[in-house]
Amino acid sequence: MLVSILIPCYNEKNTIEKLIIKVKKQKKIKKQIILIDDGSSDGTSKIIKSKLKKKVDKVIFHKKNLGKGSAIISAIKFIKGDIVIIQDADLEYEPSDYQKLLQPFKNKSINVVYGSRVLGRKKSINKFTFEKKFRIFGNFVLTKISNVINNQDLTDVHTCYKLIRKKLFLKLQLEEKNFSFCSEVTTKLSKLGENIIEIPINYNGRSYHDGKKIGFKDAILTVITILKYRVLFSIKKKNKN
Repeated sequence: MLVSILIPCYNEKNTIEKLIIKVKKQKKIKKQIILIDDGSSDGTSKIIKSKLKKKVDKVIFHKKNLGKGSAIISAIKFIKGDIVIIQDADLEYEPSDYQKLLQPFKNKSINVVYGSRVLGRKKSINKFTFEKKFRIFGNFVLTKISNVINNQDLTDVHTCYKLIRKKLFLKLQLEEKNFSFCSEVTTKLSKLGENIIEIPINYNGRSYHDGKKIGFKDAILTVITILKYRVLFSIKKKNKN
């Protein structure tokens, strides 16, 4: 099966080339790589134009920063694959995990797989910095809130690695333009009654000093987005019927 890898990118000049090399190394996977530069201002765009444009299947440039969700939405009309993977450009997630994440799709009844940063975690939390501990706790709380509202039992709702069959991905009709698109996806999948399979993945979280972009405001938007689509998505479905 063909896999479409969507890579939203904003100000990642130190990692984008390394990430593309890692993705290209996954030789056992038939893939389409779509790279979206979301209005980078740090020189990332120049690197893409000079070194990476011919190494991927499609490049999209936003004139200004519109948000991760907007980057994903811009790529939708170019998707050719049977499975869609979302890949961040910051090297926190390891493309070598693609193989095990794609395994469940051999079962045609499986439509969605999430890569969990929580399952199989080997590192002791005591070794983490306060910032990392705080983010882990925040992710734990937001995952619990999402699970309660969406009647799910996930360990890592806000993981980047969300793999979805193309037909279902298009059916979601994504709208959120920022990081809250992540909650939109999970909530809409819940409303559609889709079962989400979780697979343990490698994760190397970076700090805000290193360029981490998600903050407290995004956490608030996450909760608002979950509540929003528990109501709105139901209305849209009723209207279509």
